[in-house]
Amino acid sequence: MSNKNTNNPQKLRRYRTVQPKRASGKYGDTPQSKKNINKKNSNDEKNKNLFRFNKDEDEEKSYFITNEEENKKKKSFAGGLNFYKLFWVFFIGCFIGVVVEVLFCLAVEQKIECRQGVLYGPFNPVYGFGAVVITLVLYFMRNARDLWVFIGGSILGGAFEYLCSWYQETFLGTVSWNYEGQFGNIGGRTSIMYMLFWGILTVLWLKFIYPFMSKMIEKIPSKMGIALTWILVIFMALDMTVSSLAVYRMTQRHSGHEATTAYEIFMDEHYPDSFMFEIYPNMEVSNYK
Repeated sequence: MSNKNTNNPQKLRRYRTVQPKRASGKYGDTPQSKKNINKKNSNDEKNKNLFRFNKDEDEEKSYFITNEEENKKKKSFAGGLNFYKLFWVFFIGCFIGVVVEVLFCLAVEQKIECRQGVLYGPFNPVYGFGAVVITLVLYFMRNARDLWVFIGGSILGGAFEYLCSWYQETFLGTVSWNYEGQFGNIGGRTSIMYMLFWGILTVLWLKFIYPFMSKMIEKIPSKMGIALTWILVIFMALDMTVSSLAVYRMTQRHSGHEATTAYEIFMDEHYPDSFMFEIYPNMEVSNYK
């Protein structure tokens, strides 16, 4: 009986177990083995990334520490908006203002005319102080829309120009500009046209000129920058003082005040009217007493 059952192929097929194929390779090709491979590769990749991250982080920390130490050693004498930076803003503004006025006069009146505000050098302190005021007051608007910068610069520039004209006439007895007769003038000291002009200058200054100029100033070596700054401070202070005294003495002459002291005689000899009007061709003596 048992022999018959054993020899029957159909019955033997019922009890035969199917042996799975032996997996090839280290982990085999079964779904489970593929999962193990993917899991292992994923863990290996995570470990590699973690190693890279830690390595990059360490390099970045060392990089910033090194840079911070170098920055401390090479700290600029004119960083931020300190005295040195503001003086260079003033000095460069004095020069740029003269260049702009000369070009404007050449374009409008087809002639080259002296537009400096001091006796010695192509500098106009009105533009220098204007650049400092605009930088200090409107610097927070440097990233604002051009329209708002333009409006702020127009208002601030017009007010500053009015104040400068009032100061010159009140304390020096002279007037260098008079806008009476122009449309939209304010007491003859400023006008809508020149306020718009200040607005355009403010946009150009805050958006383009000052950022570039600031970087260039900070690249000046500290020792040389500090020494050069104080030399220019002394020069500009003397230039502005002598210029103011010469203008004041000219006003006295036009008011009938004769030279009686050594100082007045010296000023009349070295700074006569012919010399003064050559430097300041548009300046007029007001009714100063």
